[in-house]
Amino acid sequence: MQPTDPAAESDAGLLAPGRAGYPAETATGDRAFLQAMLDAEAALTRAQADCGLAPAEAGRLVTEAADADRFDVRALALAARAGGDPVLPLARSLAAAVAPEVRPYVHRGASGQDILDTAAMLVAARTLAPVLDDLARAAEAAAGLAAAHRNTPMAGRTLTQQAAPTTFGLKAAGWRSMILDARDRLLAVRESLPAQLGGAAGTLAVFAAYTPAEDLDGIDPGLPLLQAYANELGLAEPLLPWHSLRTPVADLAGALAFAAGALGKPAADVLSLSRTEIGEVCEGRGDGPPVMAHRSDPVRATLITAGARRAPGLAATLYGSLAAEDERAAGAWHAEWEPLRELLRLVGGAARNTAALLDGLRVAPYAMRENLQLTGGQIVAERLAAVFAERIGRRRAEEVLVNAADRARAETTDLSDILADVLDEEPGLAGLDLRDLTDPSRYTGCAGPLTDRALDRG
Repeated sequence: MQPTDPAAESDAGLLAPGRAGYPAETATGDRAFLQAMLDAEAALTRAQADCGLAPAEAGRLVTEAADADRFDVRALALAARAGGDPVLPLARSLAAAVAPEVRPYVHRGASGQDILDTAAMLVAARTLAPVLDDLARAAEAAAGLAAAHRNTPMAGRTLTQQAAPTTFGLKAAGWRSMILDARDRLLAVRESLPAQLGGAAGTLAVFAAYTPAEDLDGIDPGLPLLQAYANELGLAEPLLPWHSLRTPVADLAGALAFAAGALGKPAADVLSLSRTEIGEVCEGRGDGPPVMAHRSDPVRATLITAGARRAPGLAATLYGSLAAEDERAAGAWHAEWEPLRELLRLVGGAARNTAALLDGLRVAPYAMRENLQLTGGQIVAERLAAVFAERIGRRRAEEVLVNAADRARAETTDLSDILADVLDEEPGLAGLDLRDLTDPSRYTGCAGPLTDRALDRG
């Protein structure tokens, strides 16, 4: 085996199985960021050509040269240490790759932050495309589970304990609802991702300075150039340069952190419900062999949950960069690069894993039925309390049920067996159908209609 080049394999995903090999990893890699910076540079030259600030040929030639495969990513990374970001060494390399007469139009008027911020928005937009596709797949899989198990009764649990019956269909409908919430937030933020262009201090003044006075005709070229630049990139035109107004990054961080948490909800439920002692659901077999023959480890749910736990901290760093001083800050926007990339990767991996998890999820209604009987009928105590209270008053109903529950536990028998004797002794409860009242499947309330209503959402 040949020794690995440390530089080439510095981020191969060895400790990140939640995103290794997925589209989000490729879309956020160093080469992807490099290409996005080159795209931003080329779009700026083309936009200046569109606005009459550069020759048309310059836009074409810079665009041809702006191919990431022509540049050494590692060399640029090392050169970035001198200036604090990789844009200046990249601009120099790009200028060296075009004809001498074109070089003055490479990176002309832009700050390094203009290019890097724009590149980050391009990377985010490109990463979110497959993420949204995976969210659609996950929502479809959840909808299938909800429809198939609309009336499948199971124990509803609160504070880790059985509380009252529900249906698995309603639980799956809830998963779908949160996935769609994440989709809607990411769709909205993707549409609003803006280009960045402001020059040294966010005034666009330099673009007029580069233009001969006789060519200006009394019109400052900055605003038309900003619009042309955004159009070239397919990004939104910002109202203002946002060098130290970091709303776009904060909005993106919030949507991504929400998505990670929303995807963490079905994962958390699968982790709980797939315990050996519960066994109500099971992940489909993955590509690898089981650790033990009797196990089907919830690997995807585990990886999704790991991402959901990390995302809030990454988003907090991005929110912290809102407090950015001056017109361009020192350190605030620099602090965003790595957590933003990691957030995109986490959500990309989680969306892909959630789609696969829900699509292959195996549901065990028989285990749900068995687990509903674990309390010997006490899971419907809420229903019994309400019915008894109507007949003998709330206080007396509570006394009867508490005493009956204590007896059932002491005698290790079902609550219905004890209540059969109680009904004979309590005239106000005569005639009640205990079989019906203590049947958990008959106490799921509006679970079915609620599931239907949730599935109506597009």
